[in-house]
Amino acid sequence: MNLATSLGAAALPNPVLTASGCAAAGRELEPFAPVASLGAVVTKSVTLRPRAGRPTPRMAETPSGMLNSIGLQNPGVAAFLAHDLPWLAERGARAVVSIAGGSVADYAALAARLADAPALVALEVNISCPNVESRGEVFACDPLAASRVVAAVRAETPAGIPVLAKLSPDVTDIVSVARACVDAGADGLTLINTLLGMVIDPVTLRPRLGGVTGGLSGPAIRPVAVRCVWQVHAALPAVPILGAGGIRTGADALEFLLAGASAVSVGTAVFGDPSAPVRVLAELSELLAGHGFGSVGEVVGYAHRPAGEERPAPPPPAPDPGPAPPMSVGAGSGRPAWRLGGEDW
Repeated sequence: MNLATSLGAAALPNPVLTASGCAAAGRELEPFAPVASLGAVVTKSVTLRPRAGRPTPRMAETPSGMLNSIGLQNPGVAAFLAHDLPWLAERGARAVVSIAGGSVADYAALAARLADAPALVALEVNISCPNVESRGEVFACDPLAASRVVAAVRAETPAGIPVLAKLSPDVTDIVSVARACVDAGADGLTLINTLLGMVIDPVTLRPRLGGVTGGLSGPAIRPVAVRCVWQVHAALPAVPILGAGGIRTGADALEFLLAGASAVSVGTAVFGDPSAPVRVLAELSELLAGHGFGSVGEVVGYAHRPAGEERPAPPPPAPDPGPAPPMSVGAGSGRPAWRLGGEDW
């Protein structure tokens, strides 16, 4: 099975990555599986300056998912460059660095700081942040605002480093935002970020999250994410997509690939199973082989095939030959003769 895939110019050994915000820069996962065994580690979003994040409580469990309201807490790009990326580089891991900001200038400055960073294979532009220059409007909810950020990042990023725009599902037409980002220079897209939601506590009669609203993730959002991948791949079939949203199993990952993703990010699942990314990879490999695919590239977007166009059925497994015949010592030759499988040796 050829598990290699790519996101633009970023060649990856396999299609399973972490998701931004769920494992920081990978240190938490290293005790369970080598981070270098994954396609890449998508880091927690980094900003120009350190951020303390939003007030607590910051997380709330929901049916088939969770809400988080972390608020981009991070140590800032200087500390990230000094500690996190060198750690990933030492382990031979590939890093897709997520960047976030409140203005176009913030994103451009981050891209410039990261241009020659070790282990960096791609930038993921988290444009689901409030635009402080436009009344707090989220960049990803406006095609023009999104395209301005992508263009600024692309201008500061070396040609060999792909720029992936991470889009929000909280829009009427995600294809129009995707197209604007690609036209502005995005080499690929991450679909999707969390959905905006909230929970009210029936005991306190107040919102459970300190920041009131938060991002919904987990299996509850997977059908939305698959729909977004499907729609964008149908409109922009040549654009690589990193699929994310509620992936817990190899079957979930396969669904994203069939819809048009070239790779997937496993996020919320690691909170309950830190080994989830490597388990998903093993399950996905087994499923691909079972369906007769020889490579990841063959399955990307396969669900979009015309009606009646089917792959030949995979060959049936070889029959079980049963237990091997016992070995015995022959006689009559004057010397030992070992009998194995009906032949004398």
